[in-house]
Amino acid sequence: MGKLRLEEALRPAGRSRGGVRVPHQKNTATSQTVEMPPPERVVLPMQQHIGAACTPIVKPGEHVFLGQKIGDSGGFVSAPVHASVSGTVKAVGELLLPGGQRVKTVEIQSDGEMQPDPAIAPPKAEALSDLIEAARASGLVGLGGAGFPAHVKLTPNPGKPIDTLIVNGAECEPFITSDHREALENGADVMDGVYTLLRLTGVQRVIIAIEDNKPDAIQALYDIAASQRDTKHQVFVMPMKSRYPMGAEKVLVQNAAGREIPMGQLPADVGCLVMNITSVGFLARYLKTGMPLVSKRITVDGSAVGTPCNLRVPIGASIADVIAFCGGYREEPGKILMGGPMMGLALVDDSLPVLKQNNAILALAQRDCKPEKATACIRCGRCVAACPMGLMPTAAERQVKTGDASALEKAGVSACIECGSCAFSCPAKRPLVQSMRLAKEMVRKAASR
Repeated sequence: MGKLRLEEALRPAGRSRGGVRVPHQKNTATSQTVEMPPPERVVLPMQQHIGAACTPIVKPGEHVFLGQKIGDSGGFVSAPVHASVSGTVKAVGELLLPGGQRVKTVEIQSDGEMQPDPAIAPPKAEALSDLIEAARASGLVGLGGAGFPAHVKLTPNPGKPIDTLIVNGAECEPFITSDHREALENGADVMDGVYTLLRLTGVQRVIIAIEDNKPDAIQALYDIAASQRDTKHQVFVMPMKSRYPMGAEKVLVQNAAGREIPMGQLPADVGCLVMNITSVGFLARYLKTGMPLVSKRITVDGSAVGTPCNLRVPIGASIADVIAFCGGYREEPGKILMGGPMMGLALVDDSLPVLKQNNAILALAQRDCKPEKATACIRCGRCVAACPMGLMPTAAERQVKTGDASALEKAGVSACIECGSCAFSCPAKRPLVQSMRLAKEMVRKAASR
């Protein structure tokens, strides 16, 4: 069909409020993914997803294969954990995750051979129930950062039919380019996943939403989407305006499908299923190979990193090993982030392991992360204009200080997606997103009494 003209592509169906323009800093957009060799050891937390934590099903001294299941849970909202290297289980221990959860872990000493589990075989997916079972068996969770188990999303609710699949390729945070590389390097897998989901879920259309600062990825996806496979014209590529937080589910659904998700509800409540582009590509590969989720492409970047790149790493590899493979630290980092600069979590050190839902590791030099002194609010209203949920962060900040949980609940602070747009836009450098987190916690505690 030739080169894509933007006017030929599907245009956004709606427009969400708020958002901010952040520096793209997509330094690794042209960096071909590099395969990291197996480290000497991996540490695999038993909770790398939203929901119930897994229980280890292996013991110290036991030999495990690559892809062998080592942890599982009976909970519906959960996902099994698999060995990301072959080797010997050295210990079953505990770890404090960046979010504050203390979870069990399985430490594996690698034998360097990466021998796959002999029991691995491609699953059959002839019906939606097969696909749901396969998604759970693969250990797939949302690879864009949320970590929501994929099989839960795919499980239908008879009272809430889904008609639209939105493939989230927005990748709106600065620095991160792992989804960008998925579109360029594994576009055929993404499309295989799209057509499998189209065939088995019963959706009427698929929208691949991607920010317009990735023209090469847009063209690559458009060329594949325009193939002979789309006989009913159900698959569309939608270039989105580059505006943070375009990749947030509620914002994306409103822009791509023109539907607003009410507070406390999910995309399924308005007939949409949202899946990260890398998750869709992985699902297609799992159906072909049977190899569960044992590795992850991450962007390693930041002013303190020796050689920024996109890297495929075994899940459970330590951040220290990852940074060492990328040339070590150029200088002493002032801050290490798991994720992007807007919603990522700051780490106390680099000993923590890479998790399933990680899409980036950033190490920033001291000069790039000096804390700015907060001054008095000047009541400019920029935080209100920037909030994609239409909240009033400065009012919530005042109510947090007074401990007024009732007022916070009435103000709808639970709708906050913690994107950080309010703090980014504040000229007084108020810690608004931190106040919003405290506000949500106050409301939760008040509701539980």
